[in-house]
Amino acid sequence: MNTGFSPRPPDLAPPVWAVGALARAVADALDARFNPVAVRGEVSGVARAASGHCYFTLKDAGGQLRCAMFRRAASLLQFTPREGDQVEVRARLSVYEARGDLQLVVESMTRAGQGQLFEQFLRLKARLEAEGLFDAGRKRALPAQPRGIGIVTSLGAAALHDVLTALARRAPHIPVLLAPAPVQGEGAAQGLRDSLSKLYLLAQTGSGLEADLTQSRPTPPVELILLVRGGGSIEDLWAFNDEQLARTIAASPVPVIAGIGHETDFTIADFVADLRAPTPTAAAELASAPRAQQLAELQAAEQRLQRALQRRLDAEAQRVDRLAARLGRPSGAVAAEQLRLARCGQRLQHAGAGRLQQERDRLARSAERLPAALQRALQAQQQRLERAELRLGLLDPRLVLERGYAWLQDASGQPVTRARQAQAGQALAATLADGTVEMTVTGRSLR
Repeated sequence: MNTGFSPRPPDLAPPVWAVGALARAVADALDARFNPVAVRGEVSGVARAASGHCYFTLKDAGGQLRCAMFRRAASLLQFTPREGDQVEVRARLSVYEARGDLQLVVESMTRAGQGQLFEQFLRLKARLEAEGLFDAGRKRALPAQPRGIGIVTSLGAAALHDVLTALARRAPHIPVLLAPAPVQGEGAAQGLRDSLSKLYLLAQTGSGLEADLTQSRPTPPVELILLVRGGGSIEDLWAFNDEQLARTIAASPVPVIAGIGHETDFTIADFVADLRAPTPTAAAELASAPRAQQLAELQAAEQRLQRALQRRLDAEAQRVDRLAARLGRPSGAVAAEQLRLARCGQRLQHAGAGRLQQERDRLARSAERLPAALQRALQAQQQRLERAELRLGLLDPRLVLERGYAWLQDASGQPVTRARQAQAGQALAATLADGTVEMTVTGRSLR
């Protein structure tokens, strides 16, 4: 991360930071170095605010960390944390800038007990990270228009339907090749490795695995691979924490997108893949460019504004909660702070609405230019279709029959291409250029 200054000679004074800027720089550094994190410890000082946010301290013999669990995450808890509970949390390490406090923003919490598998996960993650398998420098950019996309998942998985539906909606012109594999249970890791290896052959040669056995044309080369599976417990996803699978993914000749589980699920495969998607559907969307790029840019800008607004509102809500806790019963001061927070939210929304209107105007101007470009593209595709139709006509099997050949079939409609297939007395039908001749075999002569 660029901190904004270079090493200085020892005789020069250190740079002067603004307090807020330094707090934000520390928060950015923590986010880049640690997040996401999983922490185990003992719950202490649990307090749930009227807003629905939950505050507590996570501690052990070596230290303690303040924790904030906002209303969205707190509403998903499967149990009520109490004083002294041993828990495991998945969280983001951050700095509460208003006070300069280090805190964990908790996204999920479970009772301690799934620890052994998670400890294995952490040990393997640390070892592979030390080897450089997770380095950003080895991650590859996704192709803008892949000539073929390979998918590794189970044939019965709901994730397969979601991915195929998304790809058909966004990029129906891109060929998709499925290498089925089990995604759970004994032998799943080996099956995943075998399926990936098959797609690697297509990525390198462009042949060797037919997407459709009724067609004889070569399979297009695979330029991008999606490794996907729906959500589940840590045991359900354990096949994706296999060390050999991680090394197989790292050896891929083309970029790999991992879309495993839900947004809060992390596996070793996620870290070693070139890109992690929060869900299988998101993996398909990342693999295929949208049809309306301008609309996608507007949507991305809107999402960024919403996230920024939500972060600001969360921070202000947290500050109000702290003030309310200090004031105790005087509700007038709390109401005044809540009113001020509402006004801040309105100002932020108005500011965001102005920027969104600018983006809509820009998109409208682009839409005015779109029909002409679309017309040119349609004309080019029409010419291409006409040329293909001409080439297809030359392959019409009736032209072969016009040259004196015939197509033989037995009574069940099966083709007869060898003399040894015919038996004396057998009824055959010969299809000629102008009709069909019924005949009976009187004898045969083999060469």
